[in-house]
Amino acid sequence: MHKKSFQKTLIASALSLAGAASAVGPALAAELTISCGAVGAELTLCQQGVAAWEEKTGHQVDIVSTPNSSTERLSLYQQILSAQSSDIDVMQIDVVWPGLLANHLLDLNETLGEDAAEGHFETIVANNTVDDRLVAMPWFTDAGVLYYRKDLLEKHGFEAPETWAELTDIATEIQAAEREAGNDRMWGYVFQGRAYEGLTCNALEWVASHGGGTLVDAEGEITIDNDKAAAALDLAASWPGEISPAGVLNYTEEEARGIFQSGNAVFMRNWPYAWSLAQSEDSDVAGKVGVVKLPHGPDGDSAATLGGWNLAVSKYTENREAAADLVAFLTSEAEQKRRAIEGAYNPTLTSLYQDEEVLEAVPFFGTLYDTFTNAVARPSAVTGNHYGRVSNGFFNAVHDVMSGNQSGAEAVSRLDSELSRIKRRRW
Repeated sequence: MHKKSFQKTLIASALSLAGAASAVGPALAAELTISCGAVGAELTLCQQGVAAWEEKTGHQVDIVSTPNSSTERLSLYQQILSAQSSDIDVMQIDVVWPGLLANHLLDLNETLGEDAAEGHFETIVANNTVDDRLVAMPWFTDAGVLYYRKDLLEKHGFEAPETWAELTDIATEIQAAEREAGNDRMWGYVFQGRAYEGLTCNALEWVASHGGGTLVDAEGEITIDNDKAAAALDLAASWPGEISPAGVLNYTEEEARGIFQSGNAVFMRNWPYAWSLAQSEDSDVAGKVGVVKLPHGPDGDSAATLGGWNLAVSKYTENREAAADLVAFLTSEAEQKRRAIEGAYNPTLTSLYQDEEVLEAVPFFGTLYDTFTNAVARPSAVTGNHYGRVSNGFFNAVHDVMSGNQSGAEAVSRLDSELSRIKRRRW
């Protein structure tokens, strides 16, 4: 017997015996498991929210540790769900996963009611609705933003860059000047360069902001093989070893944040969560950081990849009602407001973007509202079950360009051929 099931049987038996002495016995407390954060503030905020729900309901929840890499986390989920295991009842899922995992997830409209997602961003609700089934509740949304050192730009006489070329030039100049002044660890720009989903997000921003399209368009047509996309990748390939550490090719969000927050980078591309950490008491750059929209290429507009995470309930859970109630609690207005103020996690509820306490804690939620509501989606909906292979092909091709193994033009041409082979199986 599964360990959790065995424990529940023992608890049920004990309560049954205790209840024999009275007409009314205590309700059986549910035992749930949730995956809702890997490290740092994300995990802490989840632990606090779960503890509040436990206090409110009397249920017990174990928080399951999962890989920080979204690619590795997806693989873990797919293994668990394919085995129809109840090891994880509630799962934190990426905005690009609903279509991939839908067959294994509960319809939350059935357990929480048809108005379960009322007030949340409609685009995210639509994203999480597969075959008229709400398979995940919006928890927090995301879009890439540019962090910069206000003090260093002011010191050297620069404004925040509007183009990638300007960022490259400013980063080069300030990096050289700061190193000459004694900080030989200063870098101009850090970002997510490892071959994983985070690089797909960065590279999609580079390509789209150069006018090079979105890899695969809304009609399912492959658009990556063009000169503007190639130019975007070639520019990015000029950064490692120059304005970015060579090790950026193995950076995820946290490695980039570590460099920036220690005071050793002028610019950083990251998600909004990094704001509260950069402003914390133990941050070397507290009070010195500004946030603006990402730069663009010569023939494009600023583009920020849509990110964000949702909460879903496994179809194989043994406690459907309790698990759905936990999801409703964690995605509620009160919890999203707390997470926005304490951790700079973007709410998925429109009302909170007019909340004075939220805007006081994270001012750029107001100034960059359009960035968050008009973010560029990855082609997960149109490519369906093939998205994992599409993204994998994209980030590996980009990583090869940045590693100096091929040019941008060679990469987009080969990627076009690879995606065409995948598409033959119909997405």
